[in-house]
Amino acid sequence: MTVFEDEFGSSGAMSAAGRTSPARTPPAAGGTGTSWLRSPHPTVVADREGGVVEFNGAAADLFPDMGVGSWLDDVAPGWLADAHRRLARPAPTPAVEPSGRGGRPPLRGRHAGRLLRAHPTESGHGDVAWWLVDDTDLTAAEEALRTEQERAAILAEASTQLLASLNPDRCLEKVVLLAAAHLGDAAVVISPPVRNRYAVVTAIGGRCDRGQVKMDPTTVPGLAEALQGFPPVPARWIDPAELPEWALPEGFEGTPGAVAITPLPGHGVPAGALILLRRGGRKAFEASEELFARLFAARAGAALSAARLYAEQARVTRALIAELLPPQLHHVRGVDFAGRYRTSQDTERIGGDFYDVHAGTEDGQETLAVLGDVCGKGLDAAVLTGRIRSTVQALLPLADDHQNVLKLLNGALLTARHTRFATLVLASVRRSGGLVRLRLTSAGHPPPLILRATGAVEEADTGGTLVGALPDVTSRSATVHLSPGETCLLYTDGITEARGGPLGSSMFGEDRLRTALTECVGLPAEAVVERLQMIAGDWVGRGPHDDMAVVAITAPHTTHLSAVNGHTRGRYTA
Repeated sequence: MTVFEDEFGSSGAMSAAGRTSPARTPPAAGGTGTSWLRSPHPTVVADREGGVVEFNGAAADLFPDMGVGSWLDDVAPGWLADAHRRLARPAPTPAVEPSGRGGRPPLRGRHAGRLLRAHPTESGHGDVAWWLVDDTDLTAAEEALRTEQERAAILAEASTQLLASLNPDRCLEKVVLLAAAHLGDAAVVISPPVRNRYAVVTAIGGRCDRGQVKMDPTTVPGLAEALQGFPPVPARWIDPAELPEWALPEGFEGTPGAVAITPLPGHGVPAGALILLRRGGRKAFEASEELFARLFAARAGAALSAARLYAEQARVTRALIAELLPPQLHHVRGVDFAGRYRTSQDTERIGGDFYDVHAGTEDGQETLAVLGDVCGKGLDAAVLTGRIRSTVQALLPLADDHQNVLKLLNGALLTARHTRFATLVLASVRRSGGLVRLRLTSAGHPPPLILRATGAVEEADTGGTLVGALPDVTSRSATVHLSPGETCLLYTDGITEARGGPLGSSMFGEDRLRTALTECVGLPAEAVVERLQMIAGDWVGRGPHDDMAVVAITAPHTTHLSAVNGHTRGRYTA
């Protein structure tokens, strides 16, 4: 016999609605089988009809109108009474399936500001005992945990997306789109001012718009402080009706119901300010939401600041590289010049090889061509090449005296902080009639090669010591004349020392260079350097190699026109 069977009699009582419920007398606390009455959780026993049979003190506190013989519909919340009916008088197909160890899944509902979890236990004779557990705090904790998990996921997603691009414009658009999607109905990002104008990016419904405004940030409460990086003012201090029209994205209808403004912290200087908007009728921003917005803004500001810093560094780098890159050579004073340069690493644009062509400032003055090779490769070598090129350019008034130029350059390199040295060759070029006259001086550099019209290749009789290593430099100059179609080739040892070929380790060597040059008879300067670089590139393949540079100086076959003092003059060529 069960507890229910021991304590429940068979007589009944009539309710106001005409329903009958067994008349029961609550057993004394502590009696046989009544340990559940001392439970801290509210417990109610109801019969098949929904009449209250027994309840404990915790249930009496929770349901003040409850009494033995009362109906659940009258004294308990509707969700509990409905659940009791479904359980005590099930349909042919049970609405609630048993779950776990013969029990049933708990029900949840609210009563008197509490969230209750109800666990039913059946007696087998139609009576059901309901154990009620207060889940208010637990649910609030679970909800808070779930909210924090969602926010952590949003921050992780934001970090991933914001750091995916170092383009400031794309990063700015991503910030405002993420903010509109996760923090409010719309978002506005205001960048620091440039010449008293503020760049404004707005987002609503997945659409992003850009613009610029000239405004006084002090007219918007909290905006001036946010742009200066100060902590944000609470959202409740900001009147949405005072928000200017430029701060409302196109498509945002009506007056915002709530506004929050927070700074975008950057690296040393603020990255801007973030304005979050909610439509009218929605609740205001809570303190936890404002804190979350600040966490998002911190990541967004760091990403924006990094993107802008990278963009500025890239701009400076481009400007510096533009000064270090070899120039585009062309026809100068009746002579064809062409050059090709390949760095040791395909991912680099500058290295230790360099060349320049400085045209004479007056008609009939020699043009100075310079090709050199700095010890080392990469950025450090490129910095020294820039120094050498600048020094040579400053010494152009002395270009008639190659030895003096080399001496002064050597002194400049010896007094520098670096310990690198360089080799180079100077070529002073002037055309006279159908011939091109060259004065060649090598300073520790491979002597130039002369390609004659017959296909013969000669080596210029010049040599000397490198610059930047010894207190004194010595050099020997050679004078060469080129007939129409003949070429003087200046090259760095990156060409001759390139290793590759069928075995992958054979040196290209001077003999192969001479052979390749022989095949260029009659070609213009541009074709000569292009062919030689192609042959050397095929030789090394994908293998490692040094910087490779070549310059071709060719006496042209045809007449070229050049502008002098605004007048076009014809240059005779045989």
